Amino acid sequence: MPIWIPVTIFAAFMQNLRFLLQRHLKVTTLSTGGATWARFLYSAPLVAGIVAVYAAASDQALPGPGARFWLFVVSGAMAQMLATMCVVALFAHRNFAVGITLKKTEVILTALLGLVILGEAVSPPVVAAIGVGFVGVLLLSDPPKGEIALPWRARLFNVASGYGLASGLLFGVSAVGYRGASLSLPEGDVFLRAAFTLAAATAVQTVTLGLWLAWRERGQIAKVLASWRVSGLVGLTSMLGSLGWFTAFTIQTAAYVKALGQIELVFTFLFSVFWLKERSSLKEIWGIALIVASIGLIFLGSL
Repeated sequence: MPIWIPVTIFAAFMQNLRFLLQRHLKVTTLSTGGATWARFLYSAPLVAGIVAVYAAASDQALPGPGARFWLFVVSGAMAQMLATMCVVALFAHRNFAVGITLKKTEVILTALLGLVILGEAVSPPVVAAIGVGFVGVLLLSDPPKGEIALPWRARLFNVASGYGLASGLLFGVSAVGYRGASLSLPEGDVFLRAAFTLAAATAVQTVTLGLWLAWRERGQIAKVLASWRVSGLVGLTSMLGSLGWFTAFTIQTAAYVKALGQIELVFTFLFSVFWLKERSSLKEIWGIALIVASIGLIFLGSL
């Protein structure tokens, strides 16, 4: 099995935990900006420490980034920061499921952006897998039984859907940017280049969003520091998940990684059924089945 597959699955699992923790912060304590900044603030020093320790332990020099690296990493960092804010903002809206579904357009958009920016085409089997997976996501977006099913026009054209589409586009930009940044580094093994790129990105995000909060939402800085127990867990899960994503992006085309990353929805489904004891509809089961089939096609196409 190619190493990028288990690494991506791990990253998706940690991302699922991180969004759950951020949702808790958003609905109980922090604003959208504060909940987003908590992720970067508490993960940045952890990533920097990992880079330093790993470089010393593996007897490697730190990579020497050039202008191309900084162009990719800054664009990726800004896009990811804005995308995360869009997802966190979704938590305040009732039609959350549809917004999250449209966030998953990131898989298709990442494939298109990767082709345009990096010249990386996607094989026909993976294109088919992406299509199968997206149909599964659409089935999962239907409201649970007993809730009012809005017309498609009302379900698609609303604030939450706008946040979802925006986050999908921005996450696509960030994935391609991070892969471009990591590939532009002239030296270092896969993990060092991935961790170094992540350290640079989180540093940019921590400083940029921190300055924004100091200007527009100064009280949020104190609240993020005060909520260190949960915010620290957000930072830890963010760091672990991001290390997985960045390592996978360094090894494999971003579109393949994002397509496999849809397994995050399977984790959400399993958590709902086995932990929360929620009953699932036949349509939800079909949606999960299609996503699993999509993941299987990606696995076969990568062998």
